[in-house]
Amino acid sequence: MTDAVVEPTPAEVPRERGWRGVVGGLVLLLLLPAMPPFAVIFPLAETALVMVPAVAACALAGWKSGGRLFLAVLWVGFAAWLIVTGPMRSEYSLLAKGWGVLVAVAFGGMALAWPTHSFLPRALATLGLALAVAGVSALAAPGGAARVRQVVGTELLRRSEAFDRDWQVRLTTKDWQEFRAANAESAAWFERTLQEQREMVRRTAERSPALFPALLALETLAALALAWALYHRVGRARVGAPLARLREFRFNDQFIWGLVGGLALLVAPGLGVARDAGANLLVFFGALFALRGAGVALFFLAPGRVMMVLVVALSVLFAGAAGVIFVGLGLGDTWLDWRRKARPST
Repeated sequence: MTDAVVEPTPAEVPRERGWRGVVGGLVLLLLLPAMPPFAVIFPLAETALVMVPAVAACALAGWKSGGRLFLAVLWVGFAAWLIVTGPMRSEYSLLAKGWGVLVAVAFGGMALAWPTHSFLPRALATLGLALAVAGVSALAAPGGAARVRQVVGTELLRRSEAFDRDWQVRLTTKDWQEFRAANAESAAWFERTLQEQREMVRRTAERSPALFPALLALETLAALALAWALYHRVGRARVGAPLARLREFRFNDQFIWGLVGGLALLVAPGLGVARDAGANLLVFFGALFALRGAGVALFFLAPGRVMMVLVVALSVLFAGAAGVIFVGLGLGDTWLDWRRKARPST
């Protein structure tokens, strides 16, 4: 007669190891939204408004599973302080904080309702529920969805104008004038490049409101993934399986219909609302398939640390071409399943 295997309680499960990826993700997600041109692409300038309440939701779910009450109280208090303090002068800041609370409540509810599910199904369900509630609330509010879009557009244009003013001031400083006098050709090239970037930022700010739902969903999904990884490194009560590596990232193949539906709405003659919905579907599901394609590429290349940095750098420098290649690889993986021997992603 063999001895029975005693499973550890949730509170006894060891913490996940490895902070390099988490710290790198935190730096990118907290800094990029404040830097042009990303400042007019990322809807939330302060991603912590989503990430910290999401960690608090995970800590509460962990406490319910046998984790430490102190950790839950600490993160809930931090999240409450972040929501209550800070600028609340504009409608946009109120919308951003309301979105952070809504996502945290939905994410915590999914953690309690689906304790055995992995991250991605919970996160996508959270996004669907939060967007549905936000959409109904926007329609019921004075001005409806048009008012929300106006508020978003005003905020993005404000960020674009702030970037423009900042560089106008820098180009009038004494140091720049002295550099310009001594290096006329280099200064002229820099000013032309800067002008092109300023125009790109302004055009992006004008177009981004139409893609606001998809961009908000993608930024929120990234914030939830970081919150999930961060919680499982500071808490010992698991609320789900650990995140898999990017090279193993996959999802239900039926998501292809999100791309198909988006393309159909975009090209079919009809109302502008339908075209906007189609564009948002294409952006959101296209980004998911691009991530899947990037996972396929990493799976076969199996790069080391130095090569990984080079791949990331090239992907950033040639974002358009890399995006097309990764989306193609992701779509191909839907049918060919090139990584069939790899374990499923969370």
